[in-house]
Amino acid sequence: MVKLNKLFDSFIGNSLFKDKFVLQANYSPETIPHRDEQIEQIARILAPALRGERTSNLFCYGKTGTGKTLSVQYVRNIMLKRKELLEKNDSKKETNREHELKNLRIKYINCKLKKVADTEYRILAELIRKLGSKVPVTGLPTDYVYSKFIDTIDEKKQFLILIFDEIDQTVKKMSDNLLYNLTRLNSELSNAQISIVGISNDLTFLDNIDPRVRSSLGEEEVVFPPYNALQLQNILKNRASKAFKKGVISDGVISKCAAFAAREHGDARRALDLLRVSGELAERQQDKKIQLKHIDFANDKIERDKILDIIETEPKQFQFVLLAIIKLNELKKRNKEGIEIFTGEIYTTYQNLCQRTGTDVLTPRRVSDILAEFDMLGLINARVISKGRQGRTRAIRLAIPIHLLDKSKKILYESLNL
Repeated sequence: MVKLNKLFDSFIGNSLFKDKFVLQANYSPETIPHRDEQIEQIARILAPALRGERTSNLFCYGKTGTGKTLSVQYVRNIMLKRKELLEKNDSKKETNREHELKNLRIKYINCKLKKVADTEYRILAELIRKLGSKVPVTGLPTDYVYSKFIDTIDEKKQFLILIFDEIDQTVKKMSDNLLYNLTRLNSELSNAQISIVGISNDLTFLDNIDPRVRSSLGEEEVVFPPYNALQLQNILKNRASKAFKKGVISDGVISKCAAFAAREHGDARRALDLLRVSGELAERQQDKKIQLKHIDFANDKIERDKILDIIETEPKQFQFVLLAIIKLNELKKRNKEGIEIFTGEIYTTYQNLCQRTGTDVLTPRRVSDILAEFDMLGLINARVISKGRQGRTRAIRLAIPIHLLDKSKKILYESLNL
């Protein structure tokens, strides 16, 4: 007990942090560096809503940590502040434009949250809740919930912008039926109008959905390029000045964090996580400063946690494909056949795993899409090779670190009941 009290006292009295929240994912900065162009594009597309006009549907895409959600939320917050200001200064002489602005509503849903967005029913129920009404979490026919959603938004004249973050997760878990229904909804509404803003990390997402949905959803697109190392340094310096006490960051720490993240597709979120975890590790070791060695330790920890989290949260079909790759990788190593695995081999092994568990088998094209996503996530390294008249195939190498393979297999076997 005495030892623990001393340990707790050392943490309380020697914090390196001034405000750790500044480095966390749900922090909303007052300004978003290096995204002026994208923010202005989003604002121009959504601006007609301020005069009561339906805006084009908007699709924002780019890799993880490129500022998509922050930028959309930034524009949303400014639009809502204008609305709040108008309501506070309410007068009998308001113009028609001011009246229309009062009827603007903007609602946000994160499609990666399982309890909210893993079925069409739950997404609709969450939207209904956000709009001030309610339905049971489960138990009603989806058609009824859909009708309830229409009644809720069409009870008065209003303009509704629906923001779906990580919208590609919805299609993975279900299908694109919900998106198709929402993009066609305005024809069923008498009083209200809606527009959709989709945010996705998957650069190929629009290529894999129904062409009818794509033509409606992707009316306007804003692309977010990765940050480069200098931009990441600027972002980190700005946040670090607010997050840490003065003088606790050693020379070279910010640069190293930025370099690691720039190597990982310019991911600002990764850079901020790296800096935060480095600070936490330095505190645990009771060091007075964050040093370069803490960055290395933090990078290993984040990489490990990220890979296992991806494996655990991916849909079951993704898990079947990944397990097929792992099993083939082990087989080739035992037989000393090299380390490259080909698409056809993966599909055959994947089919066998699905049949063992009575699971529906996806088409070769869909499995190929999953492999492309694994490549993007860093779980595999894939290269396209030509086989002459037989066409092209992909040669794949498993990229999961050796020390995480046993944990990865355990997660997959438990999740797939194998």
